[in-house]
Amino acid sequence: MKKILLLLLFVTLQNSMAQEAIDLSYYLPKGISYDANIPTPKEIIGHEVGEWHVTHDKLMFYMQALAKASDRITIENRGETFEGRPIILLTVTSPKNHQNIEKIRQEHLALTENNAASLAIADMPIVVYQGFSVHGNEPSGSNASLAYAYYLAAAQGPEIEQLLNNTVILLDPSFNPDGLQRFAYWANMHKAKNLNPDPNDREYHEVWPGGRTNHYWFDVNRDWLPVQLPESRARIETFHKWLPNILTDHHEMGTNSTFFFQPGEPTRVHPLTPKLNQELTAEIGTYHAKALDKIGSLYYSEEGYDDYYYGKGSTFPDVNGTIGILFEQASSRGHIQESENGILTFPFTIRNQFTTALSTIEAAKNMRIKILEYQRDYYRDIQSEGTKNKVKAIVFGDTKDAARAWHLAEILQRQHIKIHELNNDVTLGGKSFAKGKSYVVPMNQKNPRLIRAMFEKRTSFTDSLFYDISAWTFPLAFDLDYEELGVLTNAGAEIEVLEPLSGGIDAQSNYAYLFEWNEYYTPKALNAILNMDIRAKVARSPFTLEGKNYDYGTIMIPVQNQKLNASELYSFLNTIAQESKIHINSVGTGLTKGIDLGSNDFESLKKQEVGLVVGKGITYNDAGEIWHLLDQRYDIKVTKLDTDYFSSIDLKRYTALILPNSWGSALDKKAAEKITEWVKEGGTLIGFMNAAEWFAKNDLMKLKFKKDTLVAKNISFEQKRDFLGAQVTGGAIFEAKVDRSHPINFGYKNDILPLFRDSNVYIEPDKESYNNPIKYTDNPLLSGYISKENLKLLKNSVPFQVQPLGRGRVIIFTDNTNFRAFWYGTNKLMMNAIFFGGIM
Repeated sequence: MKKILLLLLFVTLQNSMAQEAIDLSYYLPKGISYDANIPTPKEIIGHEVGEWHVTHDKLMFYMQALAKASDRITIENRGETFEGRPIILLTVTSPKNHQNIEKIRQEHLALTENNAASLAIADMPIVVYQGFSVHGNEPSGSNASLAYAYYLAAAQGPEIEQLLNNTVILLDPSFNPDGLQRFAYWANMHKAKNLNPDPNDREYHEVWPGGRTNHYWFDVNRDWLPVQLPESRARIETFHKWLPNILTDHHEMGTNSTFFFQPGEPTRVHPLTPKLNQELTAEIGTYHAKALDKIGSLYYSEEGYDDYYYGKGSTFPDVNGTIGILFEQASSRGHIQESENGILTFPFTIRNQFTTALSTIEAAKNMRIKILEYQRDYYRDIQSEGTKNKVKAIVFGDTKDAARAWHLAEILQRQHIKIHELNNDVTLGGKSFAKGKSYVVPMNQKNPRLIRAMFEKRTSFTDSLFYDISAWTFPLAFDLDYEELGVLTNAGAEIEVLEPLSGGIDAQSNYAYLFEWNEYYTPKALNAILNMDIRAKVARSPFTLEGKNYDYGTIMIPVQNQKLNASELYSFLNTIAQESKIHINSVGTGLTKGIDLGSNDFESLKKQEVGLVVGKGITYNDAGEIWHLLDQRYDIKVTKLDTDYFSSIDLKRYTALILPNSWGSALDKKAAEKITEWVKEGGTLIGFMNAAEWFAKNDLMKLKFKKDTLVAKNISFEQKRDFLGAQVTGGAIFEAKVDRSHPINFGYKNDILPLFRDSNVYIEPDKESYNNPIKYTDNPLLSGYISKENLKLLKNSVPFQVQPLGRGRVIIFTDNTNFRAFWYGTNKLMMNAIFFGGIM
């Protein structure tokens, strides 16, 4: 009893201490004086750091106030998020350096160029890019940036002056402004006068989708390489503008953890990352350990996290001559919470982030020469990879679609990779490449290793566990033809400015207009046409008209019997073609070689009203990818239908209903019955990944699954996690054979399609071959990791099925066709399901 009373007293005292008011001195180093002319966070935002969760607007106001008050800080706005929030950056260095900041930047970049050996680095500042809270509900980083920025602006004495003279700090206080704002609102609205650490409190259980993501529910920390999001584009521009020596990425993890800093798992480092990179990371880690020891915080490294996928903030730098460092702090997920390590307070989490921000620049100061030499030598050494490699260039393109190749070229330019025109039409390796629709990437340029990282295929690995995806080969993601070249004879002039895509109509017609379905933005055009109540039809078969071949899926708009007269229709379609960047042909006759334009093989199309199931039980990333694709790229209005009130929705107004990947029971039996009746009346139901099991369970589809029968033999309890982890298909690329005559494949030029897969849902093919329009080949692995057992299940399975139900259709994809907004190559599959589902 006495022990119990003492324990209760200890917990009570700890809770009492946790609720005491904490001021700025809790975070700041002791024994340092601070400039009284520099405002503290409380003076600007109205509360102490850690008292409340800072909202992004207050965070921005404070940083603006610092920049105004301090000659050590400048601030810039690099763009806006989807919700219109500024994406700000602070540049922190000595006043003397600020006067010569452009000269310092140019000299720093020169260190990565040819002839850098002649540059003097003894007095060259080191550049450190420090970013916070890329996941909005991991807020200790951004809140720590308040105290950290104050310290940099206000601290006095020779130590800080020496540090700032020798360092340029790029301080990004919020990698994800929209997510930070969303989570701050949640945490603050639940804060009580008497802080409650009970983990059952609502404060610690966010509602769907939570604050982790940006506006469209993307994980912004997976976009450093594809750069599809405004937040990423801002920071990648900053990265290449400076090529920093160190980049830190401050995160949070589970409440019962402690604190992690890199290096991570030694066996899970990408082979293109130099060994010295990891050695320097470990040396920097000794500074973190010393700083955390000083304040008594527990920590660990070299386990749990890896350095493999170059699309993450702590790994992307590694292929660019920079040292990337991940920090993971146990999260209070609010203001205070019980944990296995005692009461975890929000201020405590902030202090650890603040402490390691300081230890980073301490390491940078002391290791400055060594790290500058590492960057110089990195770029010197990789030059031979571009000159001595037998591959001199890579050509990519698509003769039927300029847009997908253009968007890949856009990514390459954002990553400061030089691209060239294709000097003429050419056939290479049995693939055709068209001038104006293809690009050449020479390997002999500044960072050939980054090019390799983006274009290579890799199927052998030293480890079978991955924190993220194991493959991201960009030309496969874009479904582009590509070929490695041993000579540069096909390379034309360098493209310094990528001209925007264009579209239009060749002439006015009094008979009909046609456009093939191959171009990426055709769904945007078709949607606009149907929304205008213009009649349009799709061709089930190829044909030739007026000397031009038209493929499966060609769209035909007759001129007669439309709501617009011939002149108005031409003007409208020309505008749509220009806005959608597609090419529309006018024709003067319906007589073709093949199906005539009046044939019944032209199916009438109808305006689409799309519903997207979201909410509890739905994977928010997958739902967000679909929402973003429809809303941002195709200008298609989509209604988000929440699982919480799905039972009360009248589905009659929708023509297509999309059920993204889900976990648990996102929808109940009553919802299944409701959907069944809707499909029978003519609706098109489209599901992804785990929805297959739900469809089968609720008799929406008849599917036969291939199941894993693997049994653990001679596997110890200690090996259990690795054994099970090796069976996870975390993200790899596979080859499927397609039947181009099936409507699901309209718009695809080749009969082989690369598919991204991050699930273990395997469906047996239908006994009728024509019901298997997409089928994995007998040797499907193109790039990435999959266990031998799962590869066996995948071979000759089908990633797509469609079945009739009453007057409607039920469609399932076992794979994610819209992965992270850069899997352009399979976006058309979902669009075909929406527009052509009724004729499948």
